[in-house]
Amino acid sequence: MKVLRHEEFEEGCEAACNGPYDGKWSKTMVGYGPEESHFVVELTYNYNISNYQLGNDFQGITIQSRETLARANKAGWPVKNEEGRAVLEAPGGYKFFVVDQPEPTNRDPVISVAIGISNMTMSVQYWSELLEMRLISASLSTTSLSYNPSTQANLVLVSQPSVYHAKAAGRIAFSIPASDLPGIQDKMVAANTTILKPLVSLDTPGKATVQVVILADPDGQEICFVGAEAFNELSQVDPNGDKLLNDAIEGDKSDDWFKKKGREKVEA
Repeated sequence: MKVLRHEEFEEGCEAACNGPYDGKWSKTMVGYGPEESHFVVELTYNYNISNYQLGNDFQGITIQSRETLARANKAGWPVKNEEGRAVLEAPGGYKFFVVDQPEPTNRDPVISVAIGISNMTMSVQYWSELLEMRLISASLSTTSLSYNPSTQANLVLVSQPSVYHAKAAGRIAFSIPASDLPGIQDKMVAANTTILKPLVSLDTPGKATVQVVILADPDGQEICFVGAEAFNELSQVDPNGDKLLNDAIEGDKSDDWFKKKGREKVEA
């Protein structure tokens, strides 16, 4: 994946983009192509947090890339095997399942993102009927859905006895026309579902103001819908993204600061 953009913030996000924290943080968008046309990962770094406890809500991302496995082997990165699937584990513990085939040339190499759910019937009803995702395949243990299966990654619902969210839990985001956001909110209100953040405008200094509404599925998985017009302006690939990230890493003296103060970073 490539660094698409990097941003630094002095205080917590109004929409809790960086989790339930108020301090300095950064976000780095990485993916195989522009955010407008690819599934991308938002990496958030809170300067005052040492590590995060993982829940079982995020199950992993599946990528089609024989090249990834070759790079992992060359670098000596552990490649595990789970139920016949090659698995790479990121430093924070998140799993990437790698399909041993060449990266596709006509679509995003990210095939799917999987989340845990505790009641398949309720979850399928929520994602397919309320959020109008298209049902791709279904079994007792997994269900795949997508808004556009020919161009977009699938969402995979993985059944498990219970779902536990830790503070490292993330959210899944979709961009849609801003004019559709009030309708989604009204629909979820009528269905008496959870709205974590009612429709709000978020300012980014010197950049576009985006509108978002943040929901939660029956198991508390956070879902963000963002107005596409402003988001497309905000999410342009920054050619300086790599440099900004590297400069931030080199300039991060947070460990030294906490040590000097005789304090330790918080474990979340």
